[in-house]
Amino acid sequence: MCYYNGQRVTRSELIKLKALEKELSAYGFLDQGVISGFSDTPVAVLKPNDTKTDFNIEQMEWGFIPPYLRNREAVNRFRNGYKDENGKWNIGYTTQNAKAENLFISERGKRSMFADAARERRCLVLSTGFFEWRHVYGTNKRTGQPLKTPAKYPYYIHVREHEYFFFAGIWQPWTDQETGEHVNTVSVVTTEANELMKIVHNSKERMPTILNEDLAWEWMMEDLTDERILEIGARQYPAQEMEACTITRQFQTLLDPTEPHSYEELPALELSL
Repeated sequence: MCYYNGQRVTRSELIKLKALEKELSAYGFLDQGVISGFSDTPVAVLKPNDTKTDFNIEQMEWGFIPPYLRNREAVNRFRNGYKDENGKWNIGYTTQNAKAENLFISERGKRSMFADAARERRCLVLSTGFFEWRHVYGTNKRTGQPLKTPAKYPYYIHVREHEYFFFAGIWQPWTDQETGEHVNTVSVVTTEANELMKIVHNSKERMPTILNEDLAWEWMMEDLTDERILEIGARQYPAQEMEACTITRQFQTLLDPTEPHSYEELPALELSL
């Protein structure tokens, strides 16, 4: 997670980040109800300029590509996995997300591929709401035993009283050394789930690192120590300031994927916030 994001910002709205305002009328790509991290649809990213006195909104490929990958074939092998010459399967990497706790040290205890970007290329991924799946294990009607395969229910999650908000992100430029193709790629930073997201995204208990305007500005514009980067990256947005509702499983095909949809068999969210 997070692999599905919404970026439907109306053209009459403004992004207000500290004292800076950018009119969105020039950005025709801000009309995406659902962007899948497994498609080729780019995402809108706020990226500081070279002097960190202003920012631009641009599209980036969702899925961090390390600079050592030479061409698209290598990228596909990296993402999807491959068999080596001995027939051994090497798993792929999903880099749409980067765990906050592994920005500098990987889960294997080695230097993380995200380290340089976390120090030098922090950005914000725009969101108007994101989508996650809740796993619910039913009961076998004949035996009374829990089923091994869960039913999956999609949820739409957003921040109360905010038409848009920001995920912490890190970006990486990448060039295909054979074709010369050049793209900027991005990962959304994720943290441990808060009380709400532990119930909604109960399979992994993760959530994107959502930043208020002050932290968004600090993350994107200021020179930070590694300790501060980890501190901001691990921040959990308050659950009481978020809302989640069930939506249809066909949400990716709808004009309005955020329309609530109820499931009679689904237990209600039980929160004591």
